[in-house]
Amino acid sequence: MHDRVNLSQAAPELYAAVAELERLASARAEAAGWARGFTHLLRLHASQINGCAFCLRLHARDALAAGESADRVAVLPAWRETNYFDARERAALALVEAVTRISDGQLPDTVYAEASAALSEAEIAAVEWIAVVINAWNRIAIPSRYPVGP
Repeated sequence: MHDRVNLSQAAPELYAAVAELERLASARAEAAGWARGFTHLLRLHASQINGCAFCLRLHARDALAAGESADRVAVLPAWRETNYFDARERAALALVEAVTRISDGQLPDTVYAEASAALSEAEIAAVEWIAVVINAWNRIAIPSRYPVGP
C-alpha cells in the first residue's frame, strides 16, 4: 500500500477552517436545542454510511461520553427498526442520511416534508450543517487513511 497524503498536515490552514466550521455547527446545534450526545449519533450515522472508521470510533466514544446509551449506539444502523428514537430524532436521522446520500436522488421532498413536520427551521438547519461538516470530515479522514487500531 502506498503512503497517503495526510490532508491535515498537507494543508493545515484548510484543516483549521473545517475545525472552525465544526465548532460553529456544534454551537448552532446546541442553540437549536439538540443534545450534544445526539449530535454525535448524527455524525456517527453519517460516518457509518460513508464507512469512515476513524470517525466511527471517535463519535461512538464521544456519544457515550456525552451520555448516550450503549443501546442507542448499537442500534443506530437500524434505527428505523427500533423504538429508541423519538419522532424528532427520527426526522433528524432521516435528514442526515439524505444529506449524506445527496448524490442518490438529491434530498427527497418526502424526507424534507417529514423533517419540516417534526422540526423547526433552526433544528433542520442545525442538522443539515452537522451533516455537511461530518461529510467533510469523512472526506478528509478516508483518503488520508487516518490510522484506526486498538
